[in-house]
Amino acid sequence: MDFDNQLIFFFSALGAFNGFVLSFYFALKAKRNAFSNYFLALLILMLSIRTIKSVFFHFNPQLAGVFIQIGLSALSLIGPFLYLYLKSQSKHNKVHWLLHVLPLFIGITLLGIFYPYVEHRNMWGNNIVGWINNLWFVYIAFSFRFILPSLKKIVNKHKVHDIDIWLISVYAGVFVVWCGYTFGTYTSYIVGALSFSFVLYLIVLLLIFKNNEKSTFFQEKGKYQNKKMDRESIELIEQGIGAIKEKELFLNPNLTIADVAQESSVSTHQLSQYLNEQMGKSFSVFINEYRIEKAQELLKSDSKFSIEGIGHESGFNSKSTFYTAFKKLTGMTPTEYRKDLGL
Repeated sequence: MDFDNQLIFFFSALGAFNGFVLSFYFALKAKRNAFSNYFLALLILMLSIRTIKSVFFHFNPQLAGVFIQIGLSALSLIGPFLYLYLKSQSKHNKVHWLLHVLPLFIGITLLGIFYPYVEHRNMWGNNIVGWINNLWFVYIAFSFRFILPSLKKIVNKHKVHDIDIWLISVYAGVFVVWCGYTFGTYTSYIVGALSFSFVLYLIVLLLIFKNNEKSTFFQEKGKYQNKKMDRESIELIEQGIGAIKEKELFLNPNLTIADVAQESSVSTHQLSQYLNEQMGKSFSVFINEYRIEKAQELLKSDSKFSIEGIGHESGFNSKSTFYTAFKKLTGMTPTEYRKDLGL
């Protein structure tokens, strides 16, 4: 084995080994933390088994068929464990993990017993592996909805928390590994294993940054760093916010952050800091939420106003701004919302 191959073998095999270590770390952490970490531990374990099989098979094609079969069988459970982990971290609390894991585990086990890899290499290589890869992708596709809220926070420039970055990283990492194995057939078989090693090292770095109290990697950029708000200012702002809703000041389409700050008897900087740190939203999003709530009331009341008229009555100065804000906050247009109400 020349030096280049030795280097590739070292990094890919080391990645798989570290994957085993990391999976045991999350399994132990699950006892003290959350049950969802078991899913994460099993996800990394399945990826590690698949990867170590790829590494040794690439450098030793005469590898025992049983070992190859175990590696390929692990592949069938990567997608389900990704789905289960992300779902367990979302608002969907009920996770029926047996429905996703048990049938596949039994199926791949029986397949290995009746059609062992050693005796049916072509069948596994030409058909079964393809089906398993497709199943993996299906689970990746269905898992996307669980990271969508985190992605929307980034797109809408809302406050992004540690868990948002973490879930996106895990999802993206598994997708990169899937791409490595799927498209690696057009380049080199070892690409999938190297992809896993690369992704794993990035995830380990995220963990290091996350657990380092001095790190600002997961924190908001230091716009308000070292500028703590006093309790009096917070109480003044909360009273001002209450007045905004009570007096319906948000109906003024020309309302500015300076107007609200004046109502609260604080500076615009303090109000902006409060909205960002305490509520995790910008001023425009904060005001538009009140306006959309008002628009929903008007839409439900079957009022005489047109959709455009309701937008103006709710404080929006243009139809396009109203439609954009309504769709962003409710997931549907005002017209779709009214139709959904049956009005």
